[in-house]
Amino acid sequence: MTPDGRRSLTRRGLLAASATVAATAVPAAAAPATAHRTGGVRTGFERLAAGGYAVLDGERVGVVTNPTGVTRDVRHIVDVMHADPRVDLTAVFGPEHGFRGTAQAGGSEGRQDDPATGLPVYDTYGKSGRALADVFTASGVDTVVFDIQDVGARFYTYIWTLYDCMEAAALAGLRFVVLDRPNPVTGRSAEGPVMHPEFATFVGRREIAQAHGMTVAELARLFNGEYLAKPVRLDTVLMSGWRRSDFFAGLGLPWVPPSPNMPTPDTASVYSGTCLFEGTNLSEGRGTTRPFELLGAEGLDGRWAAAAEQLGLPGVHFREAYFAPTFSKFAGTTVGGVQLHVHDPAAFDPVRTGIGLLVTAKRVWSGFTWRADHWIDNLTGSDRVRTMIDAGADTDAVVAAWRTELAAFRRVRAEYLLYR
Repeated sequence: MTPDGRRSLTRRGLLAASATVAATAVPAAAAPATAHRTGGVRTGFERLAAGGYAVLDGERVGVVTNPTGVTRDVRHIVDVMHADPRVDLTAVFGPEHGFRGTAQAGGSEGRQDDPATGLPVYDTYGKSGRALADVFTASGVDTVVFDIQDVGARFYTYIWTLYDCMEAAALAGLRFVVLDRPNPVTGRSAEGPVMHPEFATFVGRREIAQAHGMTVAELARLFNGEYLAKPVRLDTVLMSGWRRSDFFAGLGLPWVPPSPNMPTPDTASVYSGTCLFEGTNLSEGRGTTRPFELLGAEGLDGRWAAAAEQLGLPGVHFREAYFAPTFSKFAGTTVGGVQLHVHDPAAFDPVRTGIGLLVTAKRVWSGFTWRADHWIDNLTGSDRVRTMIDAGADTDAVVAAWRTELAAFRRVRAEYLLYR
């Protein structure tokens, strides 16, 4: 048991959950070997619509979504469903940044009526547990549908919106349906440290790896089987044509930025490593056209790129770079640092790279500090990375320190995977 009385992520917890949780998956059809090259991937929503919305028949439906909930011709699923008489869509629930995406980081759109459809939009941001259950109850829906594009990192908060909404739907006695979308950085493996329960925040509610290597439907099954005190009635509508080795660029799907500082799939590819710089006094590139690919601070120069290059990290090169963020850290000031250039995505390990960059930044720049609130501990899931780097540990030693917990997570994760 974990300190809060819930099941720990163990094989014993998995077996206990499997006896009590019914989660139905609408299966993905077998995909031809070239599907990922020809645009043959169909999202959960596409398959839901192609099936005449049978999964939602007779239900009053509310949708948790944001601007990423689009069809391949970039129509929003709320607009499509609202116009279709086969769906009784009665409410929309907006997460951080809002349903239509008008709010910056740490903001939401609040309670409103959607100008395009007239549907009531309820604000979920900052709500969880009974407070969020009350929102669902007040909306009058029978089924809550979730369709948001994830980016594959534990600290990307939409997966915790998923968790909170599942928990709240269970408390409200509602059904929960997840429409699956690709993990844009593949689902090949989980990497990085596993969060320790005492470091739980909205950037990490439960004990999963920093780069989880799962889709949102797979995560929903994991949450339901391992963590929710009261499992929800869960259905998942799977993709067809997606393989675990697929990167987003080859899928034939449109990329809509899931948040203002996630402009491209390239951003997602580095994010699970370089977001760690949010826990330092360096800029993580917010306020530039390449957030999380550009990192820097006043006083840094070409020595950092040279030191990082000497690590021999696979799949990536580091270029000495200078930039002036338009907002966030060092706004309006020219700073020095590095730009990551990922030349072999299949070989690239973003988490190891992020650790290597932290180690070398501290080594070459005397001005390096952690944020005073030790935000880095929330991002990495414990105080281990910070204390090891402060003690002079190198990249290999830091990465080796989480090997046992990562292996344990991978074993449980394997039980919930839905694609080959």
